[in-house]
Amino acid sequence: MGTRRLERDMILGTAGHVDHGKTALVKALTGVDTDRLAEEKRRGITIDLGFAPLRLADDLVLGVVDVPGHEAFVRNMLAGATGIDLALLVVAADEGVMPQTREHLAILSLLGIREAVVALTKADLAEAEWLDLVREDVRTLLRGSLIAEAPMVATSAVTLAGLDKLRDALSEAARRLPVRDMGDLFRMPVDRSFTIKGTGTVVTGTVWSGVLESNAAATIFPGGRIVRVRRIECHGESVAAARPGLRAAIALSGLDVHEVGRGAVLVGAGSWSETRLLVADVGLLPDARPISSRTALRFHLGTSDVGARVSAAGGAHASGQLTAARVALSEPVVARAGDRFVLRGGSPLETVGGGVVSDPLPQHRRARLRGDGRTSPLARLESALADASNHGVAISTLPVRIGVTPDEMAALLTDIPGSIVRIADRLYAGSVFQSLIVKLVAAVDTYHGRNPLEPGVSLQSIRAQLRVEAPLADAVIRRAASDST
Repeated sequence: MGTRRLERDMILGTAGHVDHGKTALVKALTGVDTDRLAEEKRRGITIDLGFAPLRLADDLVLGVVDVPGHEAFVRNMLAGATGIDLALLVVAADEGVMPQTREHLAILSLLGIREAVVALTKADLAEAEWLDLVREDVRTLLRGSLIAEAPMVATSAVTLAGLDKLRDALSEAARRLPVRDMGDLFRMPVDRSFTIKGTGTVVTGTVWSGVLESNAAATIFPGGRIVRVRRIECHGESVAAARPGLRAAIALSGLDVHEVGRGAVLVGAGSWSETRLLVADVGLLPDARPISSRTALRFHLGTSDVGARVSAAGGAHASGQLTAARVALSEPVVARAGDRFVLRGGSPLETVGGGVVSDPLPQHRRARLRGDGRTSPLARLESALADASNHGVAISTLPVRIGVTPDEMAALLTDIPGSIVRIADRLYAGSVFQSLIVKLVAAVDTYHGRNPLEPGVSLQSIRAQLRVEAPLADAVIRRAASDST
């Protein structure tokens, strides 16, 4: 089939309590029944993620991710919600706000979702006065949240009332969102994998960033396996490339279907790494119990769901505050500075908080805790360099380490402040460089004091005393020699 090119692609995710009509509303909007599992048909509720395209205009198509509303399947909801641009919060007009309405709203806030539309479903079952009370209840719930001003539309999937107004509201909200940067690094968390005869292993997911073309090499984590892209489809059509905001199905060679599943991440070759330790700004929900490094938690980033322990700077972590913390994970994940994540804990599991990654690749477990996940890239770079000490930071890791696009990285490197030193393909804190010069001068003075008749100390001896990589040692020696002339 022909290659499709649209100006804007975005992901719309549903949210809301079980049996409030999310799937019925999606079907009324798109014509697609997103409940594909036999158990979903039998029980009449959504269990896993469902997908459908929603064309709002010639230049605007939303990939709809329909999520389950039952409390037992919040982990599945999170796997879909972490990639959305725009939320459709569904509240049944005959019931109003319910427990998962509140939890899903908390999750949207933790994920930083700022554009949403509220659909009051089953409006045909509610009297006008009751509907007004539900509107007031929802508006009260939204007060103080990131989507406090979200438009609210009364709808019915049975009579189709309000659907045109809902489409208009969704279109207006979508057009307020910024256009994605096509030059960023490619990343797609995997939510499904399967085999097609004659095609091989296929992975599906929401493209978070960057572009991946057919026949290109890519990497699948965990494990770092190099694979090749055989074919890409979006909404059932063959496309030349997967782009941000698309739901994509990507056929891969070099990978067995049993080696990949939900929680895996497909990325462009190079640049990305997996990690079991993060430094992040962590916050708990207002009604959450305090946690400590002994508290067992579940960490949700992308489609990953792994065990976690959070060690805050001050020990125990209480609600109502954002605190720098180390997050130790039971399994590796692929993370980037600026990524948002959700934490769940307790028995039964419930959402307790979340955070923003400030350093996805700290170079040691005692990395300094700094609350800089939401500050400028330069501030994050300076923090990373301070923690790296004599090791420095490889320039190739900067897009992931400090959360910038390759173009933003290039611009940053053209205007490096004096507090940062570049040597070959690494950056170092200027204070580290100066301390090595002081160390070198002291070593030379000590040598001459002990060996006044010797012509000088050998370069090999100096390098050995500095105890750093050769390029850094040689740069320090050159600078010290230059300063002494």
